[in-house]
Amino acid sequence: MPDPKLPLSSTPPSGYQQDQRAPSSFNFGRGTIIGWLRSLIFILLDTVLIALSWKTAQTIVFNVRWFQAVGDFQLLGEDFNTPGFLIPILVVTVVTLASAGLYSQRESRRRFARLFQYLTVAQCVILALAYLEDPGLILSRSTFVLAWIFNILFVVTGRLIAEAVITTLRQKGTISRPIYLVGTPRDRLVAQIALKLISNNEFKIVGQLDLSNRHTRDRWADIVQEIAAQGVGEVFVCSWQSIEDPMALYWSLKTAGIHLRILPIGLEVPHQSPKIEMIGGLLTIQFHPPALVGSDFWTKRIFDLIVATGLMIVLSPILITIAILIKLDSPGPVFFKQTRMGLRGRHIKVWKFRTMVINADQLLKELEAKNEIKGGVLFKMKNDPRITKVGRVLRRYSLDELPQLINVLIGEMSLVGPRPLPLRDVEGFAPHHYVRHNVLPGITGLWQVSGRSDINDFEYAFRLDMAYIQNWSLALDFQILMKTVQVVLGSKGAY
Repeated sequence: MPDPKLPLSSTPPSGYQQDQRAPSSFNFGRGTIIGWLRSLIFILLDTVLIALSWKTAQTIVFNVRWFQAVGDFQLLGEDFNTPGFLIPILVVTVVTLASAGLYSQRESRRRFARLFQYLTVAQCVILALAYLEDPGLILSRSTFVLAWIFNILFVVTGRLIAEAVITTLRQKGTISRPIYLVGTPRDRLVAQIALKLISNNEFKIVGQLDLSNRHTRDRWADIVQEIAAQGVGEVFVCSWQSIEDPMALYWSLKTAGIHLRILPIGLEVPHQSPKIEMIGGLLTIQFHPPALVGSDFWTKRIFDLIVATGLMIVLSPILITIAILIKLDSPGPVFFKQTRMGLRGRHIKVWKFRTMVINADQLLKELEAKNEIKGGVLFKMKNDPRITKVGRVLRRYSLDELPQLINVLIGEMSLVGPRPLPLRDVEGFAPHHYVRHNVLPGITGLWQVSGRSDINDFEYAFRLDMAYIQNWSLALDFQILMKTVQVVLGSKGAY
């Protein structure tokens, strides 16, 4: 029975599609083309390096006297010098690597153990095919082994260099991939943080769509056309559960040739190398424990101890100089130990170089009205009159935090983690804020390298802490430490 809402005509009305799966035009999606080009570049790179490996092996065997002395230099006679022999070798090797998925996604290209395995498999296939072609053929063992070794060395080195070049170009923004974020404001904020910190500027956010705006929910086709017009090849949906008609969005993107990536941010799941698996039509996200349970945490603890000890020794002349300057600048002790909230709500004494006058706590009550942090949880003030002259310099370069290396050594803090806050600040917490105390506090953290004192909204700072907790890894800690050095030297956002 025809739909009574549609006119009885053989021609559909303008803008109406009889099937949501029908594309508006036939073309290749931007994301697909980029993926093909990327794979083609790595195929060409491997082809050149594999050919170079075999030629290098043959040259060594034919020109080194030791190989000539043992008479091991007959690799298919003169046939090896012809392209007709090298081409099958290249085809077999590249096809073997492709079948192993080593030209697909970024993570697959970096599986060097798998690359070693399948280069070895390809070499065995070449040996078998050569024997089947001519059982009486004498293969040079030396050339075969050398070619295998050079294949591994050249291809692995080539990929490492290629990935380093790609990372450098991404950091400069030369080859960033334009993407579009779709989600609620909170989820989009978490996505921006993760993409900026972890992806080495691989993605460039060219636009965002707010799902809290109801006017956007009923016009997916028009919105997707606008996104496609900006040259976007991939859309990141941060709040899939907030989309009222997800299939309409899915098919609008699909027919426009735009890749869809769903970020389960609203599900509050961790990021630790998940495995996506379908079980009876149900999507599951699986997380595997490490082979040695707790190894990553204890590696972090050992790293903290080694680095903290090393810094205490190396920086001892600077620490002594700072102590002398503090004594000369204003009356009072060199160190300031403040009670703060640590792991699981424990009170800890956090060590700092004193940067304020000795009656700073009493003066705080008079300055509460000038607090520049929204929500009133933290207290920050750019021109705080309680700060001494030396203290202002120490704060600008975060040198006042150096004594917290003592807290790291005694196990109350880590080098990286959510900052421990004064008890005055914790009193203003909402119930959900206390989750930040489930991990060891740190000297530096994601909050500190994302704006430091320039961040004037505690809820935003809390989301940064949550992004760190949910995405924690040893690599992330190292990235934050490196970023901390850049931020401190630039003295950006410090007061």
